[in-house]
Amino acid sequence: MKHILVLGAGMSSPCLIHHLLEEGARKGWTVTVADLDQRAAEKRVGGHAAGRALAFDVRDLPGRRRMIEQADVVVNLLTPLFQPELAAECVETGTHFVSASYSSPEVRALDREARDKGLLVLTECGLDPGIDHMSAMQMIRRIQGEGGVIRSFWSYGSGVPAPETPANPLKYVITWNPRNVVLAGQKGAQYLEKGRQKIVPGLRMFENTWPVDVPGVGGMEAYPNRDSLLYPELLGLKDLHTMVRATLRHKGFAAVWHQIVRLGLNSEHVSIPGLSGLTFAEVTRMFLPRSMDGCELEQGVANLLGISPTGVQMDTLRWLGLFSDELIGGTGESPADMMVGLLQRKLALEGQTRDMVILQHEMDVEQDGRTHTERATLVVKGDPGGFTAMSRTVGLPAALSVCLLLDGKLEERGALLPITAAIYDPVMAALAEQGIVFQHDRLGA
Repeated sequence: MKHILVLGAGMSSPCLIHHLLEEGARKGWTVTVADLDQRAAEKRVGGHAAGRALAFDVRDLPGRRRMIEQADVVVNLLTPLFQPELAAECVETGTHFVSASYSSPEVRALDREARDKGLLVLTECGLDPGIDHMSAMQMIRRIQGEGGVIRSFWSYGSGVPAPETPANPLKYVITWNPRNVVLAGQKGAQYLEKGRQKIVPGLRMFENTWPVDVPGVGGMEAYPNRDSLLYPELLGLKDLHTMVRATLRHKGFAAVWHQIVRLGLNSEHVSIPGLSGLTFAEVTRMFLPRSMDGCELEQGVANLLGISPTGVQMDTLRWLGLFSDELIGGTGESPADMMVGLLQRKLALEGQTRDMVILQHEMDVEQDGRTHTERATLVVKGDPGGFTAMSRTVGLPAALSVCLLLDGKLEERGALLPITAAIYDPVMAALAEQGIVFQHDRLGA
């Protein structure tokens, strides 16, 4: 009997766990869902006959070892901080490892040992990263097989409210780890455009966006995502002059979030003792300079940021509650902790609001002496009362990979990304059976 261990029962896990439980019931597999919050794990399992829920502390090393040793494959949905040590422990114990998180040098260093032991350590197998890599590789293979040369590659990813549903002033909802939302962009980004390296510091990440049209959705705005310079070599695109990976948001989000970054409210490196007993207004005032000590709070913030006190950006900051006398509560001590709790409450996915996931690739191609653009677009919307689009698109690639692995249909071994045909072809075919399919367009031909 095959045994699957899922570590983490957070916002991205419901569809993954559901799929594994259903497959487990059909194939005689068992699924253990382990989380620090046992009630969260129990909620995900829902009493399913093929599953069980356990309390799990990743820092309990003996307990962690016992659980991993009992599994045929571990699915890691915990914070990326723990991924290298979990992957290493899986290789030590002869256990396959699958994750939706980005790889790292520590994980890649496990490649030889994993191969020698006949193990698969598969990372970046979610949405972004994950489906983005796999769909891009299929596109690249087709274009190159037809004799095309790819000169530029713009790749966009997004998780936002669906445009036809009620939206809040920030035009955003929390469908994944809110801490990642708060900390997004802090490390900056770099990309290649027309042969030149471009660097965007974290403080300017949300300042210079550009418009992007998404078929069936309309106009959105984009900002660069992490390090795009890694990808020409990774994807085998030696003839590129432009490589940009970017995040999409509804228009207006970036302008507001830029002001939050400028204030410093997304910082996790500042400690505020007694934070839970302070009000949001008291903490926001801490970020005003001494010269504004006697100034009314909202006017002071507007003056500091150089924005209108009655404009849309200030209205949105006010709606978030940053000037309110409400107690912050919680257990954190940093401004980032404050923002995490605030976003969880103010940007919760509620009622009939549907989330929407977008992936879009645009490649400029030279072929037969002419240039055209190949575009592939994926739009997935959540089901009110059911799975979010984020849960489906993050969870299903990992879940399907686990099923293919246990069925003997993924034979690759080592510490890998899903960028070889032996992995991405069967996973993308399985995703298509679940209704996750790209729309392809050829422009300017």
